[in-house]
Amino acid sequence: MEWDQKEHAEDYLIYPKNIGYYLSLDETSLSKGEIYTYLTNKLGKGKKCTLIASIKGTRSVDIIKTINKIPLEQRKKVKEVTLDMASNMESAARMSFPNAMITTDHFHVIRLVMDALQHVRIKHRWNALEQENKAIKEAKETNKRHKPIVFKNGDSPKQLLARSRFILAKREEQWTVNQSNRAIILFRNYPDIEKAYRLVIAFRNSYNSSTKAQAHYRFNNWFKEAEELKILEFNTAVNTIRNKIETILNYFVSRNTNANAESFNAKIKLFRANLRGVKDTKFFLYRLEKLFA
Repeated sequence: MEWDQKEHAEDYLIYPKNIGYYLSLDETSLSKGEIYTYLTNKLGKGKKCTLIASIKGTRSVDIIKTINKIPLEQRKKVKEVTLDMASNMESAARMSFPNAMITTDHFHVIRLVMDALQHVRIKHRWNALEQENKAIKEAKETNKRHKPIVFKNGDSPKQLLARSRFILAKREEQWTVNQSNRAIILFRNYPDIEKAYRLVIAFRNSYNSSTKAQAHYRFNNWFKEAEELKILEFNTAVNTIRNKIETILNYFVSRNTNANAESFNAKIKLFRANLRGVKDTKFFLYRLEKLFA
């Protein structure tokens, strides 16, 4: 009842003393789909002195307004802020920390490219479902028994495409024997999926670059390969990455990621789950302060 931030807790929490040189900015759902943005200190390592600010919503105006409550001299000391690919987060970070390098987390960039690959797989799966439905309908109309297509491993086309989801998310050397056999059948019947998979692996390998210049060169080559593939989803991914290439390349300066922010979000979700949900938002935020601020 004597908490000094009780009155505005649901709108924002602020802890200027916890600010450091390397920060993360991310958002997560608190309760009933309500999203909060969290500014955290990497050196806190998800423990005491980690939480710098909690802001209701994701509007850059609200984020900037709250963070600017921290004295400018302290904010000028921040060297780097890592975040996801959201433009509102980037805008807020630039306005709030004038001397900081803004870095787009490489995990989110890789996930964007992998989502493009999965989109290609899902389109083929829907086509397989449609073809199967047509074949069943034709068999009924002609009073014939429908004989589904079955590959050597026992999968039908729709099953093959559904079960290949996790195969495409891993590198070849991580596949089991069964997964390798399934991948051979998949690539033989859907060559565009194989091309898309090889393209994703090439992109992931670009992050093995030792310098920013080398990474930029490899990214540019990858852009050309992706455009030659002429797959809409990859063209979209290329354009998105090009638009954020400056902050994406900043990863190769210090190789900081947003992993600590994702870990912090996971702790909040686990805490929320252990409490069977959040009934009193203010009290929940009060407990977050005691744990992380």
